[in-house]
Amino acid sequence: MKHPHQERTFVILKPDTVQRSLMGEVIRRFEQTGLKCTAMKMFVADEARLFKHYNKDEAWFLKKGNNIVENLKAAGKPVEKDALEYGKDIIRANAVYMGAAPVVAMVWEGNQAVGVIKKIVGSTEPSTSDVGTIRGDYTIDSYAHSAYEDRAVRNLIHCSDMPEEAEREIALWMDEAEVMTYTTAQERIMYDVNLDGSNE
Repeated sequence: MKHPHQERTFVILKPDTVQRSLMGEVIRRFEQTGLKCTAMKMFVADEARLFKHYNKDEAWFLKKGNNIVENLKAAGKPVEKDALEYGKDIIRANAVYMGAAPVVAMVWEGNQAVGVIKKIVGSTEPSTSDVGTIRGDYTIDSYAHSAYEDRAVRNLIHCSDMPEEAEREIALWMDEAEVMTYTTAQERIMYDVNLDGSNE
C-alpha cells in the first residue's frame, strides 16, 4: 500500500517540445509544484509500442471511424476505406508525429501527481487550453488546423489521465529498475507531519 504522496504519473515530452527547446520550462513547472522526477529517458518511439500506449480497442476505432465516414459523406467527399481503417488512422497519425523525432519520457511522483500534472499541462486542444497551462501558453494548434493538414494535433505533452493508466504506461516505456527511489528536501517540508528535524 503506497502513501498518497507516492502516487506516480507518466509524461512524454513530445517531439515539438524537444524541437522547440521547451524541455527545461516544462520540467521547471512540474518541479515548482513539489513533484519529484523519479525517471527520465530520451528515445525515438516505435509504432508498435505507440499502438500499445494509446490502448484503443476495435470498438473505439469503429466509433471514431464511423464519425469520420459520416463527416465525409456530409461534406460530399468520397469514402475511400472502411470505418475501422479510418479509426486506426487517428492512432497512425499520432504514431507518425510521436516517432518523427526524439521524445523524453518521465515518471513524476507526489500527492495527486496525475491531477497536478494534468492541471499544469492543460486540455488536449492547445487553442482552447487555459492561459497559464503549458499548452495554453506555448502553442496554438487546434483540431481544425490539424485536420486541415491531415496530421496529429501538436500539443507538446502526453500525460496520464488516471493513476491506473500511469502505472500501465510506466510499465510499457520504463524498466522498474530505471525508476529511482529517493527523498528530496522538498518532500521533508511538504510531507513530514511534525517537521521533525526542520531546525537541523
